[in-house]
Amino acid sequence: MCGIAGLFARSPAVERELGARLADMLEQLADRGPDSAGVALYRDPVGPGATKLSLLRSGPGAGDWAALAGRLGGATVLADHGDHAILRVDGDAAAARAWLSEHALDVSVIAAGTAIELHKRTGRPNVLLDGCGIRAMSATHGLGHTRMATESRVTTAGSHPFSTGEDLCLVHNGSLSNHNRLRRELRRRGIRFATDNDSEVAAGYLTWRLLEGDTLAQALEASLSDLDGFFTFAVATRDGFAVLRDPIACKPAVMAETDAWVAMASEYRAIATLPGAERARVWEPEPARVYSFDRQGVTA
Repeated sequence: MCGIAGLFARSPAVERELGARLADMLEQLADRGPDSAGVALYRDPVGPGATKLSLLRSGPGAGDWAALAGRLGGATVLADHGDHAILRVDGDAAAARAWLSEHALDVSVIAAGTAIELHKRTGRPNVLLDGCGIRAMSATHGLGHTRMATESRVTTAGSHPFSTGEDLCLVHNGSLSNHNRLRRELRRRGIRFATDNDSEVAAGYLTWRLLEGDTLAQALEASLSDLDGFFTFAVATRDGFAVLRDPIACKPAVMAETDAWVAMASEYRAIATLPGAERARVWEPEPARVYSFDRQGVTA
């Protein structure tokens, strides 16, 4: 069933409170998927020549992230949450991935870019939100997901959001029927996957299309013919986020906007937690129509 939420700030006041606002939205959706949750926030971008890494440890114990950063070289721990951490590294993500694959086999990169920070945990959303201090974080925008596993095991790695390209992540409510074939094709094109989750294939597909030169809107439009199944996608990049429902649109979604924010969620009760929601323009996104959001407002 799953629940998804997205929030884009149009004012400094909402940016300062974005973590808390997105957390309130996600808690309202907890009953749609109580087995795991994830949040991607876009915040505090690093400067030229540096990369943020969101790392997840799969082995037992929290581990020593500071020691790992020292071994990695040119790395700083920005946030230590025990089972996962956010690091800043000098250089690009490819070199860090290569080093980790050789020297830290129990550590995986779950997101990379200049602004994205990705947090995941099993359990209801409050386990993640309270345990990682999400409510205290400012951000320009973010996505959240609370999961009911139907197509893969309940694991932290299998939780949404999925990030397969720099500063790109996706949350998904629905199911894809051709993900195994697409996974094989995308692997041949150099896209890497860490789980058997069909939603990660959707993220990988969009990453491939972007690498081929598509805009995010063009990549999403192409997915309508290349992805077989039913879905509501919310996809974020460094500059904003976009929403797309499949042509049948059997999965619920609602969107709303004010001068201060733009939001989407699986249910209106999540949007109702936002300040000024009673005065917002509210609508149900149309099937097979891409809605994209950036600093200039909303385009469709």
